[in-house]
Amino acid sequence: MDNVASITPCEDGPLLLRGDFTLVTQDGEVIDPGRRTVALCRCGRSAVKPFCDGTHKVVGFQAPSAPASGRPLAIDD
Repeated sequence: MDNVASITPCEDGPLLLRGDFTLVTQDGEVIDPGRRTVALCRCGRSAVKPFCDGTHKVVGFQAPSAPASGRPLAIDD
């Protein structure tokens, strides 16, 4: 179970991605984060997207840590 990737939303902050994962751009380019835990930007204002640089604190970004009710969006591979 140690190899399973997990995503944890932080209240008013990034998504923490932990475990074995591969980050890929929409063009198919693999992004090597160089570590097993990364913070992914949710505010859209980071200068180092897709990674968080803490800008959410400056811009007053707000988002819950719990998922919204309802069904997740299905994405076809």
